[in-house]
Amino acid sequence: MPEYFVHPTATVDEGAVIGKGTKIWHYSHIMAGSVLGGACNIGQNVFVAAGVRLGNNVKVQNNVSIYAGVTCGDDVFLGPSCVFTNVKNPRSAVDRHSMYLETRVGRGATIGANATVVCGHDIGEFAFVGAGAVVTGDVAPYALVVGNPARQAGWVSEWGHRLEFGPDGLAECPESHETYELKDNAVSRIYKK
Repeated sequence: MPEYFVHPTATVDEGAVIGKGTKIWHYSHIMAGSVLGGACNIGQNVFVAAGVRLGNNVKVQNNVSIYAGVTCGDDVFLGPSCVFTNVKNPRSAVDRHSMYLETRVGRGATIGANATVVCGHDIGEFAFVGAGAVVTGDVAPYALVVGNPARQAGWVSEWGHRLEFGPDGLAECPESHETYELKDNAVSRIYKK
């Protein structure tokens, strides 16, 4: 018996690598050559292309398409119906399979429902892409981006709360009570000893 769950309606091609404890739900298709880490949850009607790499504990909600060239770190959340592209200028009559661009989603990042991520960009660790946003450039770690095209609207904690920085450049997450520092337009969490 495999150490992961596949719903009877789902298709997992031979050659796909699936980590321990991962669950793949109704009507999803995981292609050969993709790698899914442990403890992932793949919702209904999800497509994962060859060459995709998902870390551990990645949550993929219903109707998500993840195309070749996408890599997600651990603890990434992909909201319902979000989409990744892999070619910047697709044409039906022009074969661009050798021109796929990489998209990297950092550890702990969230991509909101119905968001589109245009290929060739990095989404930093713990970044938050709002619902319906269209990402056309790199997103900094801990950044909150919204709109079309996506623009930065603030910063978020590792727990997903908006951070309000004081004059000292410090902010506290209202849920975890961890402290963050904003310095040189970059956010970092201050580790407590």
